[in-house]
Amino acid sequence: MPAPTGALRLSLLYAVVFVEIGIAMPFMPLWLGALGLDASIIGLLLALPIATRIVATAPLVGLIDRGVPARTLLMAGSLGVALTYGLMPAGTGLGWPLLAALTVLNAVAAAPLVPSIDYLTLAAVRREPRLDYARIRLSGSVAFLAANMLGGALLGALGEALAVPLLLTGLALIASLVAYASRTAASAPPTPPAGETRPRLPARLWLCILAAASIQASHAAIYGFGSLHWTAHGIATAWVGTLWAIGVGAEIVLFALIGLAPARWRTPFRLLALGGGAALLRSAGMTLYGTELAMVVALQCLHGLTFGATQLGAMAAVSAFAPEGARGRAQGTLSAVNALAAASATLLSGLAYRDGGALAFALMAPLALAGLGLTLAASRAARRPPAGPFGTAGPETL
Repeated sequence: MPAPTGALRLSLLYAVVFVEIGIAMPFMPLWLGALGLDASIIGLLLALPIATRIVATAPLVGLIDRGVPARTLLMAGSLGVALTYGLMPAGTGLGWPLLAALTVLNAVAAAPLVPSIDYLTLAAVRREPRLDYARIRLSGSVAFLAANMLGGALLGALGEALAVPLLLTGLALIASLVAYASRTAASAPPTPPAGETRPRLPARLWLCILAAASIQASHAAIYGFGSLHWTAHGIATAWVGTLWAIGVGAEIVLFALIGLAPARWRTPFRLLALGGGAALLRSAGMTLYGTELAMVVALQCLHGLTFGATQLGAMAAVSAFAPEGARGRAQGTLSAVNALAAASATLLSGLAYRDGGALAFALMAPLALAGLGLTLAASRAARRPPAGPFGTAGPETL
């Protein structure tokens, strides 16, 4: 059965936004380096977006619960991203403080993009149960992988000094056009209840959010220092890109095939438990065997679970447990807590890798264990499991 137009447009939104992320993440540091900036300034400019997302994401995405359409946030955010990227080349000539200000404004504009698409996608899945969040979301992973693989060659041909911000500007404008054309993909914003207090996020959802953030934060050491560790211990530099591609490829395979799994394995708690268990195994494996190519290949395949299953579990929890009138806030809170946990774990892993090398990977194991414990607590708090959109069965206990 062909996918409805709304699903195709949501897939396209994911693709365009994740192509942009796939260019910005690896190549913005190179662009900043090409400007001749001091390393400490580059570090500041790279840290500012993370800090901004922690503060800005939840309030911005929470506007959906106050009647602002998610599609409006997507259009406004994409236009803001395009404007700030477009001004960056000119801003560099006026000093790094202006570039820092543009970086913060860029991060504010970008903060609601992915959570807003997630909000729209989960709403579409609830309206049409035959839709599959994972199959729609995998377009983002495919686009991210393609941007990683092709971006270097493209920027090498165009020249990174100017091409990086201009390419990102163009992608952001395309995203705003796709959002504008996605009327059929958009759901009607909730009507804020007059005189009523905002509904609270239930304890089981908070526990799931904290569990997902802990498990996702356990990626910090490998994200930050995996490539350095591999090459420092004799793994050829040419293999580094392949190893990262294997991880994203495993994520894509999971998103494509998860719908074939029995419904009882597609509940929030079991998906989070799969992610946490795989993260614990990956942490131990990187600590003990992170210098052996064959083992690293196998460990990278676990990324399909450590990231993919955790992402699906978190989305299933938000869709099943967030009350009406608080779904936007739940989506934004998940993103903000993820950013805070990732930033904290990255700082910790940096100190650990400086002093102990592979010890940084071992320190990710407690985060995975914390995620498993929080998942167990969430499952016990879910005494009345509602039906979820990831299968016919609701979110059962473990």
